[in-house]
Amino acid sequence: MPDVTSALSAFLRTRWLAARIRTPDSVRAWQARRVVKWLVTDLPRVRAFAQLGPARLADVPPTEKADLMADFAAYNRPGITAAEVHAAIDAGEDRVRGYPIGQSTGTSGNRGYYVISDAERFVWLGTILAKALPDILWRRHRVALALPGFSTLYRSAERGRRIKLRFFDLGLGVEAWAEDLVAFAPDTIVAPPKVLRWLAENGRLTARNIFSGAEVLDPLDRAVIEDASGARVREIYMATEGLFGVACPYGTLHLAEDAVRFEWQPSGDTGLVTPLITDFTRRVQIMARYRMNDLLALSDAPCPCGSPLQAVKRIEGRQDDVFELCDANGRSRMITPDVLRNAVVDADRAINDFRIVQTAQDRIVVSLDPSLSEDSVGRVIMGLGSTFDRIGVVRPDIAVSRVLEVDFGRKLRRIRREWPHR
Repeated sequence: MPDVTSALSAFLRTRWLAARIRTPDSVRAWQARRVVKWLVTDLPRVRAFAQLGPARLADVPPTEKADLMADFAAYNRPGITAAEVHAAIDAGEDRVRGYPIGQSTGTSGNRGYYVISDAERFVWLGTILAKALPDILWRRHRVALALPGFSTLYRSAERGRRIKLRFFDLGLGVEAWAEDLVAFAPDTIVAPPKVLRWLAENGRLTARNIFSGAEVLDPLDRAVIEDASGARVREIYMATEGLFGVACPYGTLHLAEDAVRFEWQPSGDTGLVTPLITDFTRRVQIMARYRMNDLLALSDAPCPCGSPLQAVKRIEGRQDDVFELCDANGRSRMITPDVLRNAVVDADRAINDFRIVQTAQDRIVVSLDPSLSEDSVGRVIMGLGSTFDRIGVVRPDIAVSRVLEVDFGRKLRRIRREWPHR
């Protein structure tokens, strides 16, 4: 029963740490001890870091997705190549040389891959259960998962005797399985916010534990889901690279600092940060000072739950979705997704969905619900124009589309940039 043992050990360790480590300083001290051991025992076992021999984590050069994908085999112990993973996935397989593998959804235009061990798969399971469903040892749960890519990570939970798990295929569209979901009667659901919103608006969301994952949880969607369901939406921050955070019962997203070391890089003068992550629990594919593409606003406010783990005020989106517009002198200025979002939703209370796409350096397209009045559309254009004036950039051409669709087979990015910068 090594798989069950791995999951149970991770569950108990996560709960023990939550009970024993009560201050940010104690979190850092515990992290430091684990990272020092990991640097000695695990980092040198992959080719990319074999000759490095760092004494400190700071001595490890940062890496990013381009580095990983350029020589995928150098970052995992069995030396599995990206071509092997790609071929296996194309053949409908989820293992290479006995190792579970998977891929990202490719929202940035190119997919990322991962390779793990079976033990790590169940460590992940035990950790996320400890954070999301800590009563799992004495209470049975019925869990519905509607997430992109039924990876082996999620399927590892099917063996648990305390969980009745069912998958719902996003590729089929929500309407295809909505009634089956109701019949399953889950007490817990994990799905992208657009799916949760559709279910809530159509009276199909009855679970008492609602978790949003795989996409940024926009305040617009949170409000609709919570108003319709009467339940709090809790965010799960995860990616191909790992599990990075789970919201507590108070709704605060806390980073998984008990498994991952986070370093922060400022994103220009926006007040937002981008994480460098080091997962010191992974031993097959090494993620050391790996630069993520996410933009986060951190919080210094204490959470009522008492957790010492870093709280996140909000996840704003992706670094490559930051708009770049020129000022009067031709200098490029960054405009983050939160600024654009606020300009639209503050323009008119009737707006509960939208898209903004930068298609050229001097052109954006705003998509709005066709039921909105022309006055509302005018207020949106005025609000965006005022925002551009305040920031000090030349107003771009603003085109308006009255087509607003939700593609359940792809990640929703309300604000995105679709032109090459510099």
